[in-house]
Amino acid sequence: MLIFPAIDIIGGKVVRLLKGDYGAVKKYKISCAEAAAKFAAAGAKHIHAVDLDGAASGKAVNAASVAQIIGAAGCFVEVGGGIRCEKQIESYLAAGAGRVILGTAAVRDFGFTAAMAKKYGDKIAVGVDAAEGKVAVSGWKEITDINSIDFCEKLCSAGVKTVIYTDISRDGTLSGTNTDVYKELVGIKGLKITASGGITSIREIEELKNMGVYAAILGKALYENKISLAAAVAAAEE
Repeated sequence: MLIFPAIDIIGGKVVRLLKGDYGAVKKYKISCAEAAAKFAAAGAKHIHAVDLDGAASGKAVNAASVAQIIGAAGCFVEVGGGIRCEKQIESYLAAGAGRVILGTAAVRDFGFTAAMAKKYGDKIAVGVDAAEGKVAVSGWKEITDINSIDFCEKLCSAGVKTVIYTDISRDGTLSGTNTDVYKELVGIKGLKITASGGITSIREIEELKNMGVYAAILGKALYENKISLAAAVAAAEE
C-alpha cells in the first residue's frame, strides 16, 4: 500500500480543515515547499496536494504553490482542487504532477470525466468526498443526493482507475477512519481505492493494507505528530 502525506492549501498556506469546514481552518507555520521537502526527507515517495481555494471556486487559485510542492518534493505528486477543464489538467501534468484529481467536475460533467480518464489513463483520479454516504461537491460545501458507493461503481464502469474516497465526518478529527466503507469499496473490481479521512494509527494503516486498499492519505495526524511518517511508510510497505 502507498502512503500519501497531504498538503492542503488556502491562500498559499499549509492548512487543515475540520470535517471540511472552511470556517474551521488551522494554519501551520511551514511553507508548502518546506512541507513537501520534509515529507520527502522522511521517506515519502508520494504526496497529495489540494488547492482548497480552487476546490471552492472552480479555478486553480494556488497553482503557484502546487508548483512549489512539485519542485521541492522530488517524488510523485497528485494534485486536486479546482480542476474543471482539460487545460488545467494539461497545465498540472506539464508542471510535473504525476496525477490530477477531478472532484466536482466528475459530478457536474460525467462525460468529460470519462473522456479524460480514457485519454490520460492512470494520470486521472477522481476524488469522491462523502457526507453520510452522499457525494459532496464544490469544496464539500454542497451535498448531493448521489450515493457515494454507487458513484464509485459508475466511475469504474466509465474507465476511471483510481478513486480517492474521503469520509468528511472523519477528516481532520483524529478520530480514526471509516474502515467499514473501505471494506465495501475494495470489492469494486478494477478500481484502486485511496482511503482518506481520520487515519491516526499504524494499526489502521495495517488494517487498510490487509483489506486491499491501494493507498492511504495522512493529514492532521502528521502535522499534530500523532503518527510518524517513516513508521507509516514502513508499515504500508511491509
